[in-house]
Amino acid sequence: MFILYSALMALGLVLTSPYWLIQMLRLGKYRAGLGERLGRVPARILGADDRRTIWIHAVSVGEVLAISGLVTSLREGLPGYRIVISTTTHTGQKLARERFGEENVFYFPLDFAFCIRPYVKALRPALVVVAETEFWPNFLRVVRTSGARVAVVNARISDRSFPRYRAWRGLLSRVLQFVDLFLAQSEEDARRLREIGAASARVHVSGNLKFDVKPPEEVEIVRTLRRMLSGQNVSPVVVAGSTVEGEEELVVNSFKQIQEKYPRAALVLAPRHKERFESVRAMLEKSGIRWSARSAMNDSTQLASSVLLLDSLGELASVYALADVAFVGGSLVARGGHNILEPAHWGVATIVGPHTENFRDIVGIFRQADAVRVAPPDGLALLILELLADDDERHALGVRARQVTEQQMGATQRTLEALRGLVEQSA
Repeated sequence: MFILYSALMALGLVLTSPYWLIQMLRLGKYRAGLGERLGRVPARILGADDRRTIWIHAVSVGEVLAISGLVTSLREGLPGYRIVISTTTHTGQKLARERFGEENVFYFPLDFAFCIRPYVKALRPALVVVAETEFWPNFLRVVRTSGARVAVVNARISDRSFPRYRAWRGLLSRVLQFVDLFLAQSEEDARRLREIGAASARVHVSGNLKFDVKPPEEVEIVRTLRRMLSGQNVSPVVVAGSTVEGEEELVVNSFKQIQEKYPRAALVLAPRHKERFESVRAMLEKSGIRWSARSAMNDSTQLASSVLLLDSLGELASVYALADVAFVGGSLVARGGHNILEPAHWGVATIVGPHTENFRDIVGIFRQADAVRVAPPDGLALLILELLADDDERHALGVRARQVTEQQMGATQRTLEALRGLVEQSA
């Protein structure tokens, strides 16, 4: 099975190589860390630290944020082990190096045994922790047969992935046998894990690590914007974060309706991917609305009755604190939604669209507590206007959101105790 899988994956890489080359040349994507992905262990992570390691894999920014508290707890609770982190995306790599030190962070190798074994030999992992659902067959097989224990934490099976996983249950169950422990976000995720082939005795529910993520410290842009908004008498402020293709026009058109009632309103628009900044700029130019870009902002920038394009990375989570109402994107169109916990941590009244499958359980918890509102694509402006017109309800919605985040905390501690048991078994 594994030989056939490797052969098919190699064939797929060869056939799709023109696409990857174009992405590298045009956008610079995937070029960073190419040697590391191919199995070259970077000198920076070798050092003189001869402790055995706990290797945590977090795909991108969301997973890096989710495991941040766990990394801190592991370092404090298991000082005899070194913690190293791998990521797949460039943005995840950047954030992980900032948080954990570049000497502890590297790009995840391609799922070929010859790419993985150099890392296993160099790092001698006692425990390998995979965040959410990265079921790479060769990776799981190689690290488990090396003697390391393997755990999948914050595990979730999305609505989109579940039918595909279930269709391949016969093969997938052979891969999942290399995992010693699954810590699921919810009972539903635990049920789905068992249904796709995970051994029932290895599946447990620990909660969602993302509820334990602390709000970011206030960054300089927030202080600057707060001063400018106050000085220009701007009110209200709507923040639309993590928007995707097909949503920005809907959001901007909704803002035009809001401007009719609130002529000094401001919209902060934050596209999800930096590759789309230019296309969103072009859309704003054609829209006829006044707008400015974060990258060109200065003290004379007018924010009232204007759109501020947040063409930056790593600032959105803090900027949500300025919002009277927040909209979290990827949800007006069928993209599965994005994380609503960032505005909720600040106690901001939050709106999503109808497509929130990627955060099914989180959104479900908030909806049960009446701590989030759902708007159809043609009803976003109406819902925002309703909340802006009712100060008491808007404030109460934000308070309930913050209360939900506080009530759901504790997954990090439960995960730490379970991983400690695995490490002791490995020792």
